[in-house]
Amino acid sequence: MNSHLLTSPNREAEIWARLIRAQKGKLPTDAAEFLLSIAFEDRDRRRMLELAERSEAGTLTAEEQSEFDSYLHIGNFLAVMQSKARLALKEEPRDPDSS
Repeated sequence: MNSHLLTSPNREAEIWARLIRAQKGKLPTDAAEFLLSIAFEDRDRRRMLELAERSEAGTLTAEEQSEFDSYLHIGNFLAVMQSKARLALKEEPRDPDSS
């Protein structure tokens, strides 16, 4: 397997991830909650598992490797976005009058 494929980032996903990390302003609560609600559907999870197993076995075609890389890149991008969302919700000031 070409190790360059595993270390070479998907340019669009990596650029988006850098943009998200660079934002200094507070992420609005609604946006943070929306980001945390995003998840892969069962069909995609099954496909990722299939591709991961075939990757471990070294039996992916070039097209399947590209598909697997795309899933990995989007998954990493989503993880960055959701991490920022969790931090925004954690840092949300508590209203002492709301209890």
